[in-house]
Amino acid sequence: MTAADADASCSVRPIGVLRTAQQLHHDAPRQSGLGRGASGCIEIRQGLQNHLADLAGFSHLWVLFWCHLARGSKAKVVPPRDRVPRGVFATRAPQRPNPIGLSCVRLLGIEKRKLHIADHDLLDGTPVLDLKPYLPYCDSVPDAAIGYVAALPDLAADHRAWWREKAAEPPKRYRRRPPPGEAPAPGGGRT
Repeated sequence: MTAADADASCSVRPIGVLRTAQQLHHDAPRQSGLGRGASGCIEIRQGLQNHLADLAGFSHLWVLFWCHLARGSKAKVVPPRDRVPRGVFATRAPQRPNPIGLSCVRLLGIEKRKLHIADHDLLDGTPVLDLKPYLPYCDSVPDAAIGYVAALPDLAADHRAWWREKAAEPPKRYRRRPPPGEAPAPGGGRT
């Protein structure tokens, strides 16, 4: 990589925003494939409605998004079901140099500039950068190698909710934010 390559930058403008009941990352499943049933609505920016032409015939979409609640970037993170810190590029953690996420979601329907979706792992207010149709003939790789993940136990505990096991109050940053106009719960805990 040359110095010019390292200094190159790009800018993106969200095409829309996701609206859902999932407010914080602990409300959402770890992966979109694990999010069976979670529903939401992608509200597309005014002026882009014609970009949605011909999308209605697809059952699933790739949603490229900005992880707007990610807190910084880390070189190593501990993935779900694991206890070993792994290089962030070998994980799907949102704490990355460019906090970009990719999820495959089920498209339920389109109503003007609103895409109704399900089976997602996104949070309310997530900026949507792009949409692409999911194409099984080129997007599915059933025999793909999965590295260290192959050795992880399927039913290992999820380390992100440690306070539930200890019957403790979650850290402040993980407590549910009240909806606009609603008062916080007494003591500031989860509602």
